[in-house]
Amino acid sequence: MVSGLLHLLIAYIVLRLAFGDAGNADQSGALGIFASSTGGRIALWLAVIAFVAMALWRIAEVIIGPHPANPKADDDDGWLDRAKAGALAVVYFAFAWTAAQFAMGHGQSSGQQNAGMSAKLMGSGFGKFVLVVAGIVIIAVGAYHIYKGVTRSFFDDLTIDSNPVVNATGIVGYTAKGLVLVGAGVLVIVAAITADPSKATGVDGAVKTVAGWPAGQFFLVLAAIGLAAYGIYCFVMARYARM
Repeated sequence: MVSGLLHLLIAYIVLRLAFGDAGNADQSGALGIFASSTGGRIALWLAVIAFVAMALWRIAEVIIGPHPANPKADDDDGWLDRAKAGALAVVYFAFAWTAAQFAMGHGQSSGQQNAGMSAKLMGSGFGKFVLVVAGIVIIAVGAYHIYKGVTRSFFDDLTIDSNPVVNATGIVGYTAKGLVLVGAGVLVIVAAITADPSKATGVDGAVKTVAGWPAGQFFLVLAAIGLAAYGIYCFVMARYARM
């Protein structure tokens, strides 16, 4: 559910950016919304607990498999499912760390962190190679999201059959998030090739690049709708995820 709320907040920030407001269209921008009040900081600490719990759940999936109640379900793609669970565990621990930093008042834009790290890596040929590989990985993850949305294979993760709401939010949400990730990956590669760390700012950089296009506002509104749809799907996932 925390992931769903984060995506809804990011969608809100993207929509504001579409109409000329400032902000960071990534998880740091979403978390930053909460950091300005005492109640918000309490919510951030609750988010830290939730992210750590989700990370531990994914680690358990790596150890015992994603479908312990039905071991035969892990036979075909068990190694792939475990690898995906391990990657998600790392992501959730990173989210927990970021949320904790904002809760303690030390939060920093993900875009600034990415740009700073990229500038250091660009100081060597190997560092540029690492950035290109990172960009390719991000593009691959984005392509997987698009594939999952277009083929509706996200239903494999759920215990319910197809219905209009889940169908719409899954297709639109996965496809939109995939396109945003692909854009972010392309920018990382471009940054490595042109030695311009300002371009390697992740999702926030991709969104702000689109904002500069002639029809940028239109595309950002579509992106906001898509990310909001993915946020709603996350709530469905929290209720009907296949254990």
